[in-house]
Amino acid sequence: MVPETWETVRGVDAPLIHLLDGFLDAGRVTHGTANHLLSTCHPERVATFDIDVLHDFRSRRPIMTFDTYRWTAIQMPHLVLDKLTDETGRPFLLMHGQEPDSRWERMVTATLSICDELGVSRLYTGAGIPMAVPHTRPTGITRHATLQDLAHDNPPLIDRMDVPGQWSAMLELRAGEVGRVAMGYVAHVPHYLSQIQFPQAVKVVLSSLMEDTGLRIPLGDLDEEIVENRELIGEEVAGSAETSELVAALEDAFDTAHERATPMPSADEIAAEFEKFLADREQDQNP
Repeated sequence: MVPETWETVRGVDAPLIHLLDGFLDAGRVTHGTANHLLSTCHPERVATFDIDVLHDFRSRRPIMTFDTYRWTAIQMPHLVLDKLTDETGRPFLLMHGQEPDSRWERMVTATLSICDELGVSRLYTGAGIPMAVPHTRPTGITRHATLQDLAHDNPPLIDRMDVPGQWSAMLELRAGEVGRVAMGYVAHVPHYLSQIQFPQAVKVVLSSLMEDTGLRIPLGDLDEEIVENRELIGEEVAGSAETSELVAALEDAFDTAHERATPMPSADEIAAEFEKFLADREQDQNP
């Protein structure tokens, strides 16, 4: 804990945003959102968690650098809490770094205790999920929350499904069980782009976050990144007849579904894409 910074956020009702790198991050939305906030909102360290206790180094090994005859560096994982400041000078908190591999319940208890001590009333998170949607249409988003009226304007896509857990999801669950308000945003990332950065989805998450918190987050170079990303994707799609046909089919399905105001895609299709995403990720991590 850094006492000087800690005291500046005590009792000011600063929202807490938790964006942890874990096994699921389609379009690198969680990672990209955290990086954007850190690069535009002047972070100051509030607290550091003991990563040596929380991280499984044999499952997720840190990268080390070997130069000529000796080891020169190691990229150690981290899990920290920072104070950030928006364009109006309003403070908020960001928990970022590696999702803990162990002691999930203790970490939830510690985080909620921090909220009690600092007077944090609401928690927020964001992520991306692979969907059968085209990159040429507006990026959709699904809200989830501990209170039903906060999960508004959701497209009728998902009824119920079982998925592998994430620590941030567990934090939201436990927060709701003790009467706290917590919510998050899941951006709909085209399934064929789920393994690369998709800044369009980062912007959608940031926009939703600002709408619900009242924070004013600088967009910085995000719009330029989106334009560059679209150009690169367009070039890749144009160079592949198979991908072009896929995108055209998704566009037709997307437009038809929105014209008829019917769900698209189905829960079974979502589950199938989700399972494929996990299988591809596991294959990438274990070549």
